Amino acid sequence: MILGLFRKNPATEAVYAVYRAIVAQSRRPRFYAEWGVPDTVTGRFDMICLHLALLFRRLRSERKEVRDFSQAVFDLFFKDMDRSLREMGAGDLAVPKKIQKMGNVFYGLLTNLNEAMDRNDAAAVQAVLARNLFEADAAASVGKLADYLFAEAKKLDAQPLDAIVAGRIELGEAA
Repeated sequence: MILGLFRKNPATEAVYAVYRAIVAQSRRPRFYAEWGVPDTVTGRFDMICLHLALLFRRLRSERKEVRDFSQAVFDLFFKDMDRSLREMGAGDLAVPKKIQKMGNVFYGLLTNLNEAMDRNDAAAVQAVLARNLFEADAAASVGKLADYLFAEAKKLDAQPLDAIVAGRIELGEAA
């Protein structure tokens, strides 16, 4: 029984692999250095949220296995955010409130981005980005980031769900 604690769980490994890929993609320097996404804790959180929103768009499915995988990635994301807040010095009483606020930000971004992308409305996607990510006027950057999101959505749509659920995800270069 105790040895079961030390066995690798392929499902858990797949969740971690996909989440690590999302975080790595979200940290690409071009987003911050060239496209003007604020290189702050909030800006980095927003970029992770954008990439997770794309992933969750792709994982929309009726299959229980896909829904369970999606939920596991979501749970890992907020577990990671909880850990990060604590590392930054947030106290035990403050963390739940901050996590709730982060959840509200994430759901708002996810909902608005999904609606705009479902309509294939580039102007609406740009408005979501301008409202959620950029502090100042960054019209060129907003357009580049919106184009990137549409390209990433197409790339994810071309990937089989079974591959993603197995932990194999391909994300593009921030062009």
